[in-house]
Amino acid sequence: MTVRPIRLFGDPVLRAPSAPIEQIDDGIRALVRDLIDTVEPPGRAGVAAPQIGVGLRAFSYNIDGDIGYVLNPVLVETRGEPELVGEGCLSVPGLWHEALRYPWAKVVGIDLDGDEVVLEGEGLLAQALQHETDHLDGKLYLSRLPAESRREAMRQIRESDWF
Repeated sequence: MTVRPIRLFGDPVLRAPSAPIEQIDDGIRALVRDLIDTVEPPGRAGVAAPQIGVGLRAFSYNIDGDIGYVLNPVLVETRGEPELVGEGCLSVPGLWHEALRYPWAKVVGIDLDGDEVVLEGEGLLAQALQHETDHLDGKLYLSRLPAESRREAMRQIRESDWF
């Protein structure tokens, strides 16, 4: 089992858009194993490849014990009115703020065999799909916070012992 260290706020890999996966090879299979191993510990809903230092479009998820992954995911649909929901991020440890998210989301990508994967749902799954695809686009959940909450989050980051 390889639980990879999580890159923290300030690491440039978290701000760069991820490249699509062009070819599925042993390196990509190893990446998927590491993503799954890294998302398995309790309290983790998702891990995007940039969070473990890899600038490729892939993420793993762990929603109510359902663990999986998707390669080259694209957020293709959201539904409902965006609402504030409590959210945190492994790359910004110790912070929890209300972020704007749609109540339903759909992601389409592929698996290691090149077959289409469709993930869709509401609640925590919808939130995770949006959060992880944001990571792949070089965005952290902090950008989804209302202005006052974002200022407070940045203050907390500056005062944290990990920054």
